Amino acid sequence: MSKPKKTKNIAFINFALGMAGRIHLAKVKKASKNSKKASENTLRGILEYAKDTEWGKLHNFAQILEAQTTEELYKRWQENVPPQDYEDLRPYVERHKNGEENLLFPGKPKMYATTSGTTKEPKWIPITNEYYDNVYSKMTNIWLYTFLMHRKKCFEGPAISIVGKAIEGAAPDGTVYGSVSGVTRRDIPEFVKPIHSAPADVFDIKDYTARYYTIMRIGIEQNVHIIITANPSTIVEMQNNVNQFFDDYCNDIEHGTLNEKLDISPEVRAALQPVFHPNPERAAELRALKEKYPVILPKHYWPDMQILTTWKCGNTAVYMEKFKDSFPEKMLYQEFSYFASECRTGLVLNGKSDTVLFPHMHYFEFVKLEDLDNPNKRFYQINELEKGQRYSIFVTTYAGLYRYNMNDLIEVTGFYGTIPTIQFIQKINGIISMTGEKIHERQFIEAVRLAEEETGIKTKFFVGFADVQNSVYHFYYEFQQIDLEDDKVQQFNKVVDKKLMEVNCEYESKRDSLRIAEPIAHAMQKDSFETYKERCILAGARDGQFKLNLLMQDEKRHAMFKELVRK
Repeated sequence: MSKPKKTKNIAFINFALGMAGRIHLAKVKKASKNSKKASENTLRGILEYAKDTEWGKLHNFAQILEAQTTEELYKRWQENVPPQDYEDLRPYVERHKNGEENLLFPGKPKMYATTSGTTKEPKWIPITNEYYDNVYSKMTNIWLYTFLMHRKKCFEGPAISIVGKAIEGAAPDGTVYGSVSGVTRRDIPEFVKPIHSAPADVFDIKDYTARYYTIMRIGIEQNVHIIITANPSTIVEMQNNVNQFFDDYCNDIEHGTLNEKLDISPEVRAALQPVFHPNPERAAELRALKEKYPVILPKHYWPDMQILTTWKCGNTAVYMEKFKDSFPEKMLYQEFSYFASECRTGLVLNGKSDTVLFPHMHYFEFVKLEDLDNPNKRFYQINELEKGQRYSIFVTTYAGLYRYNMNDLIEVTGFYGTIPTIQFIQKINGIISMTGEKIHERQFIEAVRLAEEETGIKTKFFVGFADVQNSVYHFYYEFQQIDLEDDKVQQFNKVVDKKLMEVNCEYESKRDSLRIAEPIAHAMQKDSFETYKERCILAGARDGQFKLNLLMQDEKRHAMFKELVRK
């Protein structure tokens, strides 16, 4: 590789990250000695923090704090605070957005993270200064330190870090909203910023093809050592971009330019221009790789890659198969950790796939999988979990989430001291997510109903299936006009796709970024639902208990509907 540039001040970066990481990791180890006590201390801390807020007064936080024992504390907590979902909290968040203070937490939030909810309106997740400074920032120090723990040379070359835009807009009172990962990247210490291969301006590029192109055009010129992106589907799209535009990369690198055909605003181009310089030597190296290999892979142009960190659990695991042999064998492929817009619950510390929960930063409660539909479900504490069992997870944070249902199924894989380690399994309660889009069944139903209103085409029955292998949804429609022309079927499906993007911001993002393909439409035979139900009952299903979700990830049921497509 031509004159690979090393990160400046590498010794200082390693020293500073090592020192900060070890300090905060020591606190995790302390909590691991007695997770029950750490959990109690966290709950008491949150109660004390929020006891004088409107929510705290309404739910008797001060009285809960008077409990003398751990058991009494939890008993009072569960008696006074019912489990919550976002719609329970939305009225308070809306008031915060309009400038009111001391509702869910003291003062106002630092920012909001937006993500899809179960309705058309996205969720605005508050991020308080208390939570950001004492959870996100400190966890970032540990996270970067874990890279050094497992690959000592990881910061000797640049990193490609793919995050959301730090600031996307503002609430009515002026509080900004955007990507927490973008803000975290923006706020890392100045001495660490040189590790990034590209400036944050790339995330202002709205067109995703142009954004991927720019990230990879900059990255492929360098000796990248780390890739950080939550979603492995992004890696697939980056490689697709390389396959499509490799010759353009070489031309740009040779001349120090950025493809003029790309949809990039003049302002962003101007901000990026200082990054580009003619580099004919590197361009020649890349062209030689194309002559040598039938398919050019990251292991060819980034032979010194040290770490790739993305999600590996749940549905995202399927994307690993698409690039499992694409990177150098010595590279560490590390799980990104169980991380959502609502909170970052913990970190992977072993370099593999198990997230260590951080009970000294969050208060967790759990419900066993088999107990989810029980109206009198039992809530387990962190010290009561069993290896191999699956649970739904509820979180309480310093950012106004109280007994908040994450709608996630996790499995306990082991223990870090007394702290359970977990892996994410799947979304639950009617939510499907192939690559982070989190579509709720009711959103799919709403999209079809809105398409009926817009097109005048009526359905008798419809159902959708997630095809994770191909990152696409299959939508099956039985139309009232059973012989509806194929072009009108496709027209209707395009409107459903458009409406689904309108009611789910995460789906829109994944469609725009090419991580999810346009859904595939299938017109079904007459009385398809009746035929399907009859087959299920003949196979042993009970008529009185028969029910069908309208959005699923279920290959067995999907295969049955494939047989009902009209000829």
